[in-house]
Amino acid sequence: MKATVLAHPNIALVKYWGKRDDALILPHQSSLSLTLSPLSVTTTVEFGVPTDAVELNGHVAKGSERERVLRLLESVRAQAGDKSLGPAKVVSRGDFPMAAGLASSAAGFAALAVAGRAAAGLPRDTKAESILARLGSGSACRSVQGGFCEWQRGERPDGDDSFAVQRFDAAHWPELRMVVAILDRGEKDVKSRDGMRQAVETSPYYAAWVKDAEAEVPRAREHIARRDLQALGELCERNAWRMHSTSLAAEPPLCYLNAATVGLIHQLREHRKKGVPVWFTLDAGPNPVLLTDAANEVAAEALARACGALDVIRCVPGGDATLKTEHLF
Repeated sequence: MKATVLAHPNIALVKYWGKRDDALILPHQSSLSLTLSPLSVTTTVEFGVPTDAVELNGHVAKGSERERVLRLLESVRAQAGDKSLGPAKVVSRGDFPMAAGLASSAAGFAALAVAGRAAAGLPRDTKAESILARLGSGSACRSVQGGFCEWQRGERPDGDDSFAVQRFDAAHWPELRMVVAILDRGEKDVKSRDGMRQAVETSPYYAAWVKDAEAEVPRAREHIARRDLQALGELCERNAWRMHSTSLAAEPPLCYLNAATVGLIHQLREHRKKGVPVWFTLDAGPNPVLLTDAANEVAAEALARACGALDVIRCVPGGDATLKTEHLF
């Protein structure tokens, strides 16, 4: 009736941007991500307590934040076929800045899905865990497993074929590095879920984005299979620019970049001219994630700091969500 799981966040190399079904969180196109270590979220779930309780990073969850967690646990009860599991207590803690440009909800809901199923006595099943995590946060389905994971769009209206599969594990490309450049710790004016909806509904470029992003996934798989850093880096930058172009064309326009973001991106180009292999990807926020290799991660960090980074986090390919023996309560 009690289980604890550690899961890592992920960064999309081919972006997820827009839902075709808001309730089931079904995407318009497939996406592909890299799980990041050592960053992690640890979550403990226990059923059979006196009353429902949710604590996230030291504070009591309220409103929609609490409801998203409890709604996912209702799905766990349905999967277990046991409505008598009783109320649940959830405690979740992350070890990285929430405003780092990394989706903490991805690691959090992946950990919750795996821990919830384990606490309910269900066996490990990565497909079931990925679908469950998706119901909490779309990108969470890609954090159930490590390495490079592909969230398949799927076709079924019930979402049963929309889940993430591991294409390459964390050991496939040990020299790969992702350097998170935190340029701004402030809250976004427009949250990702609202920005997605606005882009889907109003951007004249959205249909072209969906077609292009879907086509980029198999290309990305090929580059990763060959461990071709330059080809993957160029694809990541192209995909990020096109996602942000879609948002800039929305009504009203959505601009997640700031001056420091643009300045750092321009400096990357100059460094590549000097032979430093470093590229960027960028989610819905101002903090780029730099793609490079182990031999150049120090140079990538120095560049980020020279461009005004408030903090820099170095990451390597991360592993699967794992059950832990020590609980948070």
